[in-house]
Amino acid sequence: MTVAVSSQTDALVAKLWNYCNVLRDNGLSTIEYVEQLSYLLFLKMADEIANDPFADDPSAAQIVPAGYDWQTLVSKTGVALEEQYRNTLTELAKHPGTTLGTIFAKAQNRITEPALLQKLAVDLIGGQDWTGTGTDLKGDAYEGLLAKGAEDTKTGAGQYFTPRVLIDAMVEVTRPSLEDTITDPACGTGGFLIAARQYIRKHHGNSMSREQRLAMERNVFGTELVPGTARLAAMNMLLHGIGRSDGPSLIHVEDALAKKPSRHASLVLANPPFGRKSAITVIGTDGKSEREDISYDRQDFRASTTNKQLNFLQHIMSLMAIDGRAAVVLPDNVLFEGGAGEKIRRRLLHDFDLHTILRLPDGIFYAGGVKANVLFFDKKAPRADGRPHTSMTWVYDLRTAKHFTLKTRPLRQVDLQEFVDAYLPDKPRSERSEVESGRFKAFSYDELVARDKVNLDITWMKDPALEDTDSGLPPAVIAQEIVEDLRAALAEFVAVAEALGVDPEELDQDEAAVELSS
Repeated sequence: MTVAVSSQTDALVAKLWNYCNVLRDNGLSTIEYVEQLSYLLFLKMADEIANDPFADDPSAAQIVPAGYDWQTLVSKTGVALEEQYRNTLTELAKHPGTTLGTIFAKAQNRITEPALLQKLAVDLIGGQDWTGTGTDLKGDAYEGLLAKGAEDTKTGAGQYFTPRVLIDAMVEVTRPSLEDTITDPACGTGGFLIAARQYIRKHHGNSMSREQRLAMERNVFGTELVPGTARLAAMNMLLHGIGRSDGPSLIHVEDALAKKPSRHASLVLANPPFGRKSAITVIGTDGKSEREDISYDRQDFRASTTNKQLNFLQHIMSLMAIDGRAAVVLPDNVLFEGGAGEKIRRRLLHDFDLHTILRLPDGIFYAGGVKANVLFFDKKAPRADGRPHTSMTWVYDLRTAKHFTLKTRPLRQVDLQEFVDAYLPDKPRSERSEVESGRFKAFSYDELVARDKVNLDITWMKDPALEDTDSGLPPAVIAQEIVEDLRAALAEFVAVAEALGVDPEELDQDEAAVELSS
């Protein structure tokens, strides 16, 4: 059965990607053509739902206002079709605060050739029964389309996509429950929120009451800065059965760092954007400020820095409810950078329980040169005696002597299984032990704070490839590792240059001049 569903999903992904090829030939970027497909797919599926003869309440199934629905659209031809499409996008954007409004906010028609629009709407999308495939299947197909779009790294599409196997492992060990309020402050296309909801449905679906289902809808929400990406997230969640098109939007389109959280969460799952290219002034309680163009007055931040990842970490620390937990993907520099970085790490170890760090392997992200980790930590109420909440931090090294690439050797679920098992998500952490592979090792609080600048970028394993020239690694793997190391070094130099005031546009040109391809 699993194989059959997978093959159906693959077939739908291939069909959607073929549609994308039609649009790409017309000069659209990855994000743009996925957006246009989102609009048309939504209208078609809304029509199928509205005309479902087995619907419990046909009036509730009318998602799109009359006159702007699918049937009205496809009844037109030529220039009239293109005009109706533009009017439809404009009208459906007039529903702010709803999922419908998020999907169509500032929507514009990029398919300016009526003949192409007719082929896409009538011949291709109109010829497929989408809702008949089942909610999970069509949602998985859409997510597969987003994954294929992420391969287009030149347009930046990959920065919004976290490998699904990594998301699933993070969700598996954090164990979302019916009682959780779950959020992602940099949600991209919504992968973490969808995986958390699917986990709850899988493990608690049979026991959920109607009230619990409604509460769960309200308690899963995300934030995304880029409107185009937010619409992809809203569409992705809707296709996975999360939220209602005419209900409150579960995706908030805003800068998560701009203000102190108004709502706390018991579970935060996130992969904040990498890079330092946001222009900001951050004013923290330490009385310092680092000035650029956009001002963030965050008195809840303990350290002032323009490092975006460090600020996201501080934001997540504020976002968490007492006894809440977090799993956050962060680049290596967060673990070793001095100044504000050291101050934030000291607070993380003292005021929170930083119990686990997963060192991720190279070659798993679409953004080149990324070396990252997952930090797992819990928020605790202050102790009267002032003792730190972190007693022991377990570090799992999935990086040393591991070799992955996006296409020929992708990260798989089996590669993360030892970590999931060693984490012991259903047992006290006191029962953990170092696994036989030697990849899981514990460090005490005293050991960590005694390290220079509280450096948490810890490694103890030896890579045989560095000691044995006859290691047998394929030349392609060695070349890939060299490319990834150079990309990572270049990213660090770019960050330093930007911090010194170098024009980002000049840096982009410089990066293009020395672009490395694997």
